Amino acid sequence: MKRAAPALLALSLAACVPPAKVQVPPVAPPPGARPEAAPAVRPEFRGVWVATVANIDWPSARGLPSGAQRAEMVAILDRAAALNLNAVVLQVRPSADAIFPSVFEPWSEFLSGESGRAPDPPWDPLAAWVAEAHRRGLQLHAWFNPFRARHSSAKSPIPPGHIARRRPDLVREYGSQLWLDPGEEEVQAHVLAVILDVVARYDVDGVHLDDYFYPYPVRDASGVEVDFPDGASFGRYVASGGALSRDDWRRWNVNRFIQRLYGDVHRVRPSVLVGVSPFGIWRPDRPQGVKGFNAYEKLFADARTWLERGWVDYLSPQLYWGSWQTEQSFSALLGWWAAQNPQGRHVWPGLIASRVGSPENGWPPSEIVEQIRASRGQSGVTGHLLFSMKALKNGQGGLGDLLRRDVYAERAPVPPSPWLAAPAPAR
Repeated sequence: MKRAAPALLALSLAACVPPAKVQVPPVAPPPGARPEAAPAVRPEFRGVWVATVANIDWPSARGLPSGAQRAEMVAILDRAAALNLNAVVLQVRPSADAIFPSVFEPWSEFLSGESGRAPDPPWDPLAAWVAEAHRRGLQLHAWFNPFRARHSSAKSPIPPGHIARRRPDLVREYGSQLWLDPGEEEVQAHVLAVILDVVARYDVDGVHLDDYFYPYPVRDASGVEVDFPDGASFGRYVASGGALSRDDWRRWNVNRFIQRLYGDVHRVRPSVLVGVSPFGIWRPDRPQGVKGFNAYEKLFADARTWLERGWVDYLSPQLYWGSWQTEQSFSALLGWWAAQNPQGRHVWPGLIASRVGSPENGWPPSEIVEQIRASRGQSGVTGHLLFSMKALKNGQGGLGDLLRRDVYAERAPVPPSPWLAAPAPAR
């Protein structure tokens, strides 16, 4: 039976017209937050991820009243400003859901406790995050998971408005999660419509994707790696005359999504930065001697190509290894990524601050400080991103306070992006 494509997937760029600005009651910035003060050091991106999936960073639990959610938001932003950070990367779409009112996708259960149910009392969390971040001199980047449709920690039923209910033909079950198939044209159109809607309606400073494209491999009960179930979409590609191998076709799907995202975001708002944070190893033995997971072959993420061709404004490879790990050398990987940048885009490595003070790893806080120093000493690297905000709270091995006393003793502006048609507003 022939299906009519839903109207939501036919969104045109012209439909992304900003409505009236959402009015957000202001919250006074804390003492010491000085957005108007002149920066004292060279430009450096100092960002922190704030994860909403599984309530890692915010809100602290599902179903909190809106007032409690707002209070936790204020505390996070106050802490970020007090630590002399200059950017927050907020997860706004954990898994085909939203922490903002959307005509495309349901409210996230990580807010209200039930997928599709709005916060109570009603509010627009993303509008508040943007407004209050800017009041403190912080950039706010909206972080999207493009193809994950349902997280393994989800507990509530899938609501009627979710794409897995509206268009099950576009969704694949893989392991304990649901995924949108990147090989489906309507999937790419839907995800781009969601992102462009945010870029049009909210004064975000950046659009950010992390390392999830095709999913990380899962294994069956006998330990055999399970292939992603995209036989139908690949079969149609072959039947249409496509000649790529399945692996190359998957990389082509992701590449064209990244290229389209970059162009479309800048057509809507030229000043918005587009950034991706891929797994820190592109392929083993790049550079020589590096061993580990192969993101090129397993996630079908050709991040080096995105950087080489200028399809990102910044790349934040997740360099989540300690200085003592010789087969995943932090300094060697940092230098390798910085060298893959003929377009002169930003390279801001991701640092795993959450390992400081953890019982499993027990990293000393000085390790993150030294990685920041190494990043400052690497030509072509002008900042970094910390995962995640929870690690910067009081009591997490003293990391936040050490950063404030040491490498974050002075405020710094975000580096400029001169290749963009319109400069980002000063924060």
